[in-house]
Amino acid sequence: MRFVFMLLFFLLGIFSSVAQDKKQQENAIPNVVDSLYREDQFYIGLSFNLISNKPSSFSQNGFSGGLHMGFIRDMPVNKRRNLAIGVGLGISTNTYNSNLFIGEDPSGETIFSIIDDSNNVDRNRLNTNLIEMPIQLRWRTSTPTNNSFWRIYAGVKLSYIYSYKAKFKSADTSIIKTDIPELNRLRYAATLTLGNGSFNAFVQYDLINLFNKDALIDNQRVDLQPLKFGVEFYIL
Repeated sequence: MRFVFMLLFFLLGIFSSVAQDKKQQENAIPNVVDSLYREDQFYIGLSFNLISNKPSSFSQNGFSGGLHMGFIRDMPVNKRRNLAIGVGLGISTNTYNSNLFIGEDPSGETIFSIIDDSNNVDRNRLNTNLIEMPIQLRWRTSTPTNNSFWRIYAGVKLSYIYSYKAKFKSADTSIIKTDIPELNRLRYAATLTLGNGSFNAFVQYDLINLFNKDALIDNQRVDLQPLKFGVEFYIL
């Protein structure tokens, strides 16, 4: 008889536990899958800036780098939502260290020249700050429940240099120039980003020279086309 009572108490305990679990499940917030998800993303990137299409005597020295950040609105174009158009807005700052001197003559006209290696130069660089609008065709392996996926984003980036500064400094001279009419301030570039999860590699190639046809060194055009590559992080 004692065994029967113990068995009854055991079965009642099991039934009570099952009923309680069922009640908790009924009261729990359901895990809803968003089938109409978007990959709206904040982004931040770090780059190494190279220069192509340059005069024969031009050379970079020191580290030339960049930082960019912003937000992209994701607009899927197919039912699976793994193909989309992305349009964003951001800012960028870039530094170019080189032997290209940018100054001015007594009349205020811009002077471009190559710094001789024998000169004792502490610093010679060009800084640019831009407002940017990336436009991307976005392909990814994402699903409504997977936030870590492979991506390939290709597109263009439109930008405008809203501020800039050329700075030269030696032991006895310091020159800062903030008016360079030869600078092509309206920019456009081709971009490609690929990676997985938050960490991605990217490359950006400017489709327009940094300076216009009036920028000359001994009747040779300065031109200069930036080529950027680095890492980019996306945050949902």
